[in-house]
Amino acid sequence: MAEKKLFVTQPNLPPLDEFIPYLEDIWQSRVLTNGGPMHQRLEQSLCEYLGVDHLALFNNGTIALLVALQALRITGEVITTPYSFVATAHSLLWRGIKPVFVDIDPLSMNLDPALIEAAITPHTTAIMPVHCYGNPCDVEQIQRIADTYNLRVIYDAAHAFGVRDAGGSVLRHGDLSVLSFHATKVFNTFEGGAIICPDAQTKQRIDQLKNFGITDEVSVVAPGINGKMNEISAAFGLLQLEYIEQSMAARRQIDTWYRVGLAGIPGIRCAQVFAGGKANYSYFPVLVDPQYSLKRDELYALLKSNEIYARRYFFPLISEFSMYQGMPSAHRGNLPHATQVSARVLCLPIYPDLTEADVERVVEVIRRAA
Repeated sequence: MAEKKLFVTQPNLPPLDEFIPYLEDIWQSRVLTNGGPMHQRLEQSLCEYLGVDHLALFNNGTIALLVALQALRITGEVITTPYSFVATAHSLLWRGIKPVFVDIDPLSMNLDPALIEAAITPHTTAIMPVHCYGNPCDVEQIQRIADTYNLRVIYDAAHAFGVRDAGGSVLRHGDLSVLSFHATKVFNTFEGGAIICPDAQTKQRIDQLKNFGITDEVSVVAPGINGKMNEISAAFGLLQLEYIEQSMAARRQIDTWYRVGLAGIPGIRCAQVFAGGKANYSYFPVLVDPQYSLKRDELYALLKSNEIYARRYFFPLISEFSMYQGMPSAHRGNLPHATQVSARVLCLPIYPDLTEADVERVVEVIRRAA
């Protein structure tokens, strides 16, 4: 019998029969989009769960990034990380903004605040850090720099749903924080996203921008886009919220199983644990150091041959793709830590349906090759 395939992640799905009543409500209302009742309920429920005052739902996280940049009228240059999914930098290019890549801290794998000031030019208008793997950035230092140089801060918080630091939701930091509710995220709405807004006025502007800039039947006040979440995705999100704590508890247990199982294997280094609040265990990255018997790509291939589909998040670096390579900040010499981490990182499977035996199977393949 073939072994079960273990993917780096799988969407957490609630019981199908519990979703049917939500669909029946939508069928009865005949409202499918444009801020219908499910949409309104989910915005309110997410504000309550996340501990934020204002939130604008979107059809996906990338459109939310684009609108966040437009809402704050960002132009010129934006300092960001090369160690992320390409949507982070792509959103800048789509808005005609030049990304300026700054190296990461090798432990947190987040944008290194100590290197930001040297990258600021007269054209710099904002900083776009990423809470990589859900681990919060050094938000206080980043904000100090932003305040000193009069820069905006937009957090790509695609990985950071439900993450809390000592003061509350990590999403409260910066001018705006952008979430992704893609199918593979800790919380998903099939596809979706959101912008955390600091006040009602900002949310109103963002709501207009995600609906073509329309304010009433005869008025369009800005060149907006169609970024609205539909009612079926919103309804799915409402049901998902009922299971989110159970889902994150399962992820926490899987994280523990991995750390215990991998302890003592030479050359396999688990990424640091965020211990300053509430983590969401969205990923389980390990670094394959030279002491391990195989190189990272060899281990990746070995796991794949055993039906274990780990992923090299994030490899290549954004800065190594053709549309960014020619930028001075993209040169590898400027990004030694990001380059090294990208060459060694491997994200192992983590999702609520994984069993202890599944984790042991992954660990055993890694241990046998050591």
